[in-house]
Amino acid sequence: MKAYSQDYLNDVVENQGKLFDFVAQTYPDKDTEDFIKTYMASKTRKSIDEAKAYVNTMDAKELWEYFTETEKYSLKSGKALDGFMPDWIGEFYAYYQWYYDIPSSEVLKKVPLEFIKKAYYGLHDLELDLAVQKVGEV
Repeated sequence: MKAYSQDYLNDVVENQGKLFDFVAQTYPDKDTEDFIKTYMASKTRKSIDEAKAYVNTMDAKELWEYFTETEKYSLKSGKALDGFMPDWIGEFYAYYQWYYDIPSSEVLKKVPLEFIKKAYYGLHDLELDLAVQKVGEV
């Protein structure tokens, strides 16, 4: 049994990648990593885990607005992740959470951001499901 219906999977994966990329591109002087850590442990992401259609079907910009309002979140000063990395990390974490049927709040404990940033260069050219399987259930 997976985390939620496969019907939502492609949208969730794509939108989370676009969300992480949106934050990194829109706010280059802000800490993307802090955002990712906060988002993955948030009530907003938990709603996606629970397949709440209202949140699962939001695009990246709507999700950003919903997240900042719901969580009362504001970005911290710092450096944004660059290139294709934020998009790929967002997609990877969304697929990993679904594939191993774990709460999103557990994903970064199992696959820390520091690890996935280093592994990005060896994994990002693989199909997402293969990359997730290569990292494995930790």
